[in-house]
Amino acid sequence: MSTIAFVLMSYRTNQPSGIDRSIGALVKGLRRLGHTPLVMAAGPTPQDRLEPGLIRLRSVMLPQPATNADVLAALADPTPVVEEVRRILAEHRVDAVCWADTLWGLGYLNPAPDSVTTALMVHKIRPSNEERWRHALAAADVICPASDYLADGGTEAGLDTSRWVTVPNALHTLTSPTAAGEREKLREAGPVRIVSRADPAKGLAELLEALPTGWDRPVELVLAKAGFELQSGGQSRTLAACRAARDLRPDVVTIWPPLRWSEVPVFFAGGAATVISTRVPETFCFTAAEALSVGTPVVGFDLGNVPRLAGEAGRTVALDTGPHALWAALGELLADPDGYRRASMAAPGRVARFTPEQSAGSLLAALGL
Repeated sequence: MSTIAFVLMSYRTNQPSGIDRSIGALVKGLRRLGHTPLVMAAGPTPQDRLEPGLIRLRSVMLPQPATNADVLAALADPTPVVEEVRRILAEHRVDAVCWADTLWGLGYLNPAPDSVTTALMVHKIRPSNEERWRHALAAADVICPASDYLADGGTEAGLDTSRWVTVPNALHTLTSPTAAGEREKLREAGPVRIVSRADPAKGLAELLEALPTGWDRPVELVLAKAGFELQSGGQSRTLAACRAARDLRPDVVTIWPPLRWSEVPVFFAGGAATVISTRVPETFCFTAAEALSVGTPVVGFDLGNVPRLAGEAGRTVALDTGPHALWAALGELLADPDGYRRASMAAPGRVARFTPEQSAGSLLAALGL
């Protein structure tokens, strides 16, 4: 059996982040297959209980939340983190290490001994002229995109994908789909349930502001901050904007506190549908997959991986039609008993292959282990 390490500076269990969920599911899958996973992340050590195999680096300390600029500042002299990561890999006799990102996962530094197989996990196709991205791609033994959508994106970008092997993201927790009788009751009067990281690009405030005047069905939004953000203060501004939009329709809209990873599918199981209002392409979309896994249909824009993921279990509208079109599509779906039933029945099968064990097996095969 092998020891496989993952590196992601911002890693936190139960953090509302696709990359964190991806690693968490791979860790679970590797353990179930009898392997030993490790995760290396920046300090300081959070107050919550650390999971087995989670190692906090002493050479990199980040504020909460951190931005790219904070990471670059912390790595201005990369020598300490390179030496610490190399030492940890050697001490634990690691067989392979997965850099979870170009910057945040140290992929561009590739601080691994020659004897350790390296993989770059790809969750976004970056501009071809980005120097760190080029270094990370060239340094890794294998490139592992997190979805077929990303793999196709690499080909379309003209990259050399001869070393690319898709390792699909996996659902951290699998829950039985909602029974047909209960599902029909949800279609008739159940809440619309949405789970998201508080990021401006998710389009959540705009979605709530576009709520039709006559809409009377509950809209329940779980909104959470992560330990990182693309724009300083972006999460706080998003939360404030969503709360302001909620206050316009407090009779309908509720904003709930964050959920643990294991609680998200259960939350979706009690919803009539979910809406993905992200205005940039989702390269996998965990919340869409989690909703589908319990038979909850998905409505979103026709970009990124969401249409591929949902297929006949969802409805999409053109991005340029805006959030009002999302509400219209959702209303049409909920008013169509036969169409809704077909979408709900198709939903679990759309994501059935995204299990921790299957994704872990794909990773092991990609690493040659």
